Order: sequence, then C-alpha cells, then structure tokens
Amino acid sequence: MQNILERYILPIAMVIGITFYKQLYLFSPFLPILISLMLFITYSRISWKDIQLTKFHYILLSIQYIGSAIVYLILRPINETLAQAVMICILASTATSAPVIAGILGGNIATVAGYSMISNVTLSVVAPIFLSWIGNTGTSINLIDSFWHILLKVTPVLILPFVLVLILRRITPKFIKIIRSAQNVSFYLWAISLTIVFGQVTQFVITHHNDSLILEVSIAITSLITCLLQFYFGRKIGRKFDRTIAGGQGLGQKNTVLAIWLTQTYLNPIATLGPGTYVLWQNLVNSWQIWRKKHKDKIEQQIAETKIESEVN
Repeated sequence: MQNILERYILPIAMVIGITFYKQLYLFSPFLPILISLMLFITYSRISWKDIQLTKFHYILLSIQYIGSAIVYLILRPINETLAQAVMICILASTATSAPVIAGILGGNIATVAGYSMISNVTLSVVAPIFLSWIGNTGTSINLIDSFWHILLKVTPVLILPFVLVLILRRITPKFIKIIRSAQNVSFYLWAISLTIVFGQVTQFVITHHNDSLILEVSIAITSLITCLLQFYFGRKIGRKFDRTIAGGQGLGQKNTVLAIWLTQTYLNPIATLGPGTYVLWQNLVNSWQIWRKKHKDKIEQQIAETKIESEVN
C-alpha cells in the first residue's frame, strides 16, 4: 500500500487538495502540529555525531540564509511579492522526507538527516529575524515586538520536538527506539500535510484570482528556476565533499509545508504560490532522479548478468 502511495502521492494530494480545498482549508491550524510530529520522528533517528557542523554544513547554511537575503534584495525593486516568494523557497529548511529520498538514491541518510535537523533548528532563530524585517516593510509595527511574536510562535514548532527527543532518550530510550522503527508514520503525516497544503494553495489562488496573472506565472517560473538551481548547486557542492546526493537533497528538497505556513502567517498570501509550486517542482525532480537511478541500476545489472553468462560460456 505504501509503495503505491509513494509512487502516486503527488497527484493524489493535488487532486484531493484542489477538489476539497474548502473543507481542507479548515484544517490549516493543524499544520504546525503535523510539522512538529514529522520533525519529532525525524529527530528520533539522529545521533549527535550526525549533527556536528562541518565546512559542508556551513556552505549550505550560508546559501540558505545569506543567499535568501541577497535574492530578496535583488528582486525587491522588481516586485515585493515575487521577492518574498523566491526568498522563502531558499530560506526554507530541509524537508523531513529528504533522508528517505537520499537513501533511495544511494546517498548517506545520516548526513541528510543531520543537516535536516541543523537546518530546522537554526531556522527557528533566523526565520523570526527575516520575517519580522520583511513582513514589516512599509509598516509602523515595532520590529522588536514583531520579532518576539514570531519567535514565540515558530520556536515551539521547530525546537520542541528536538528538546522532547533529548529528554525521552534519557528517560525512556525504549520509546525512542519504537518511534525510530515507525518511520512509516512520518510518511503518512507528510502525505496528509501535503494534501492540506494543496488545499491552501488552491484557496489562495481562487480568493486572489483578480490579482495579476503575470505575477502568479512569474512566481511559478522563478520557483522552478530556484528549485533547479538549488538541486544543481547542492550536488555540485556536495561532490567536493564526496556527498553529492546529500548536497542536492539537503539544499534542494525543502520543507514546503513549513514554508507555506510561515508565508501565509507572516508574509503576503500571494507569495504562498512560491513554496506552493515548489512542492510540485521538487517532487518532479525527485521522481526523475529516482527513475534515473533505477534505470541505471537495471542497466548495470544487465551488464553484470551478461558478463557472468559470457564467462560461463
């Protein structure tokens, strides 16, 4: 059953999300809880040695934080909403499902899982700074008050799962082992979250259908370009550290559920189309990577079998 869902979850989530967007939009308040649960399950399978910061991590974090700020400043004179949409696609932390995809592609699961934790935990501090600054552009709201407001809302979602894992590892390690062995639960939580997200995006598109079509198309196109560039540079950077797949998934595969929640809550709702379409692009990239990997493995297996047959004959 899960194999079928893994193969068709994207179109299933899209169809359900678009069809029942009015009903699913009512479940939006539950997204932070789903995000926390997914992070809790992901953190449960990470050891301390997996989260030691290295040069590889610093480079990816620099692109995530410094790169997103630079891109925002470049695009802001063109269009504020477009700048926000692209910025959040770069600022967003690594997806909790990234280690799973990395494993399928033959990459180092621990490295991606470790970076996912680092990315999400550091975002709890960086996101309030970015969002309070950008969200207050052109307003008279006190920047410091806005920062603390966002910090108090974002930190529990990203940090609480990490703290709970640390506490439970000392109090009841057996429970953590059970959670670690139940990784399928994380997939189903992600599937539910993805469906709600598509419902949210559909709701916003319909609600703001009178807004500029050119802007919406521009956001979708720049989201695609941003996605492809992050996968490309992630793999290129990872190759220098013998972590090609980890680099690509760590930088390119984003926690779009979290990104959409942050955008809807603190930025221009139209900017939601950025991470909203990024969901589609990154899943298409992952599908292509998985197909290429399986196709390559099949060819290598055929070559090996042919070689064995020729040696026998």
